[in-house]
Amino acid sequence: MDIQAEKISLAQLLLQTEDVTIIKKVKAIFNSQKKDFWDELTDSQKFEIEESDREIDRGEFFLYEDVMSKYR
Repeated sequence: MDIQAEKISLAQLLLQTEDVTIIKKVKAIFNSQKKDFWDELTDSQKFEIEESDREIDRGEFFLYEDVMSKYR
């Protein structure tokens, strides 16, 4: 697949269409790709994730296998 040729072909189709629904759907696809989950988190959630990273850096964690072996 030649990606440049595909992009040109899609651009031509987009330029030729008068269907507003298609244009809105294409735009929605591009907008949905730009979302970063981090931006959707609350400040509290971000803090908890960052604190978890700091705990890992300090060696304050348990391996999944070790925890599960206690309960099997």
